Amino acid sequence: MNFTSWIDQQIADAEQRGVFDNLPGAGKPLNLKPEGDGDYGQAWIRDYARREGVPAEEFLPTPLKLRKEIERLAETVEQMRSEEEVRSVVAALNRRIAEWRRVPVGPPIFVRLVDSDEMAARWRQAQAAHPAQAAQPAQDAQPGHDAEGETRPAAEGAQQSAHPSHPSQEPQSRGPRRWRRILARWSMVR
Repeated sequence: MNFTSWIDQQIADAEQRGVFDNLPGAGKPLNLKPEGDGDYGQAWIRDYARREGVPAEEFLPTPLKLRKEIERLAETVEQMRSEEEVRSVVAALNRRIAEWRRVPVGPPIFVRLVDSDEMAARWRQAQAAHPAQAAQPAQDAQPGHDAEGETRPAAEGAQQSAHPSHPSQEPQSRGPRRWRRILARWSMVR
């Protein structure tokens, strides 16, 4: 028995058992046509990623992801709670940039390190612009308690906080790693 006939036999057996009866979308055309003259494979991966909730940023090469993160950091630095938090976020980002520079994968795009003193100065400037808002929670809160008087969990190091204020401090989910594997396999097939 050759391989093709074995596959045909498996399909025939499944049809006899009724495995293909009452499938969702039975009798309806498949919506596989890509927009314009696009590639069917690209359309499929784009639709699959949208259904799974994968952000478009996951498809970017590493240097562009790092640049986007630098831009986000500059926009969100004033929302951080302390200068120490700003410096720890910048240090973590610079560490990832340095790791990428050691073994660059992807297009040869230069990614500069972030100046922690500059980001700390931006944070101090933002805090000086809003002194009433920054001082109010600090006056009301007791050590070990938040502004509402509830007990805060103890900090587990400078990089971990109870409520991360920057995406680089959020725990990484398994999703992006899984998507990188899927995309790597898919690109090998092409």
